[in-house]
Amino acid sequence: VSDLNQAVNKNNDALRQAKQESMEYRHQIQSYTCEIDSLKGTNESLLRQMRDMEDRMSREASGFQDTIARLEEDIAKMKDDMARHLREYQDLLNVKMALDIEIATYRKLLEGEESRITMPVQSAYSSIGFRETSPESQPQRSSEVHSKKTVLIKTIETRDGEVVSESTQHQQDIM
Repeated sequence: VSDLNQAVNKNNDALRQAKQESMEYRHQIQSYTCEIDSLKGTNESLLRQMRDMEDRMSREASGFQDTIARLEEDIAKMKDDMARHLREYQDLLNVKMALDIEIATYRKLLEGEESRITMPVQSAYSSIGFRETSPESQPQRSSEVHSKKTVLIKTIETRDGEVVSESTQHQQDIM
């Protein structure tokens, strides 16, 4: 009986010890279960945040793509406008050059005409006679004839079709 009592006590001690170990293991299991539940909650929260962030990023990316497409359309329109303005500028430049050539031609024609006209005008002025009207010289010089020659010099300076300066000069010679 004493051996059995000792065996019972040993078994009771082993049973108590096994119960303590199982309680410790249960506490560990409970703490691990709580930790797992906490981590699952954190994981779900992070997954939810990730999905929200992905949705937000996809909306932002879509907005950026729309902005890029709109800006590319604006760039294409601006290039078309620039090409149109360049063509218009080239046309205007061609017209300006043609007008400059025409102005130069007319200027040469006018200069040639002026030189042709000034010769007869000078002859006409030189053939016109003038009498002196001063009283003291009248009896002595009644037969003297004076001629008058007038030359008009007009200078016009232009740059790119614009008048830069203009001057007129009269020269009169009395003979």
